Amino acid sequence: MSYDLIAALMFGSMLVMMLTGQRMFGVIGFVAVIAAVFLWGDRGGYDLAFAQTIKVMNWYPLLTLPMFIFMGYVMSESRLADDLYRMFHVWFGPVPGGLAIGTILLMVLISAMNGLSVAGMAIGATIALPELLKRSYDKRMVTGVIQAGASLGILVPPSVVMVLYAMIARQPVGQLWLAGVLPGLLLASLFIIYIWLRCKLNPELGPPISDEDRKSISRGEKYRLLLAGLMPLGIFAVMMVPFVMGYTRLVESSVIGALAATAVSVFKGRMSWRVLEVCSRNTLAISCMFLWIILAALAFGAVFDGLRAVDFVRNLFMDNLGLGRWEILILMQLSFILMGTFLDDTAMLVIVAPLYVPIVSMLEFNLIWYGVLYTITCQIAYMTPPFGYNLFLMRAMAPNDVTLSDIYRSIIPFVGVMILGLIIVMVFPQIALWLPETLYNR
Repeated sequence: MSYDLIAALMFGSMLVMMLTGQRMFGVIGFVAVIAAVFLWGDRGGYDLAFAQTIKVMNWYPLLTLPMFIFMGYVMSESRLADDLYRMFHVWFGPVPGGLAIGTILLMVLISAMNGLSVAGMAIGATIALPELLKRSYDKRMVTGVIQAGASLGILVPPSVVMVLYAMIARQPVGQLWLAGVLPGLLLASLFIIYIWLRCKLNPELGPPISDEDRKSISRGEKYRLLLAGLMPLGIFAVMMVPFVMGYTRLVESSVIGALAATAVSVFKGRMSWRVLEVCSRNTLAISCMFLWIILAALAFGAVFDGLRAVDFVRNLFMDNLGLGRWEILILMQLSFILMGTFLDDTAMLVIVAPLYVPIVSMLEFNLIWYGVLYTITCQIAYMTPPFGYNLFLMRAMAPNDVTLSDIYRSIIPFVGVMILGLIIVMVFPQIALWLPETLYNR
């Protein structure tokens, strides 16, 4: 049996097993080890799994993962995110679409604390959604805003998805996170511009707060809320400034962030044994899940390397189809969007990254830049019908009068904005590369 056929059987077997509802890491790891045993015997299969386990355990930057996840849960469970939204409500309410703009800014800060899209969705749906609907915001505008803002969680550092990409692509996590900063701010800015223009042209979509509500808030209250709302931003600064200045490494900065978030929650009297237990349990569960996914992805990639499946895909694109380097890159991005309609971001990365990353390197594209492109494409896939991940999260969290049809229609303009952002980053790679190159080449 040829190696190309074996690779095709591995890929097909994995897709079939996914239909059984088994966990992603179990499906991928099982296919990888069985293929290794079939190809190289019992010893080869067991050695493969053991070698990847040792590689994961020796990857020091992986310690940042539980630290950042814990920090995000502390910020969420101790209700520090509530302070942020109240601040945005007071300071941005008089602007057309101001609360929606404040929601996008809230999502950016939540992303900078947690690194998970689902965290932004949960906070947006429980804090922002009721307030926006109560103030007569259009329900389609509201659901689109929350989904688009939540998608920033996998792009703005500390992105958990980028940790997985860094492990598979063998790229520095710190550089990937820095590369996501400006593209993340670019997308957030494009969202804000769209919201402001849309609500300026049609004020009924996002009316400003009434004069009565505005006068009921004293100047002192406004500044008190500003101080309380900026506290999470201060935590992020305390964590990132020493890293950017070169005083600490990424792991040490993640510990500083977790300690700072815990200290602030204690200072505000919002830390309890229940909060600590919830944060610790959720951190352990998500960290273990990602460790298993990384382990399975490395094993699967090692078998693909042994089969030289990359050469098969490269020959298909370049020799058989005669595509140029940019055409291949665009085809890869389209395949991510297609897979995103029925798979989550980690599944997409584990399945195709062992194939695509070497091809991107052969085409002489920057792998840090490509990691940002992949992440933006995942954001688009999160919101693409029929089975976009964020669509169903929003349906589960939204009130009954917000239908699935409303949710589907709400994301159309935001997907268009994200595609524009993706094109801008593709045409101008330095948007992603300038910050890591500047800080790491000092």
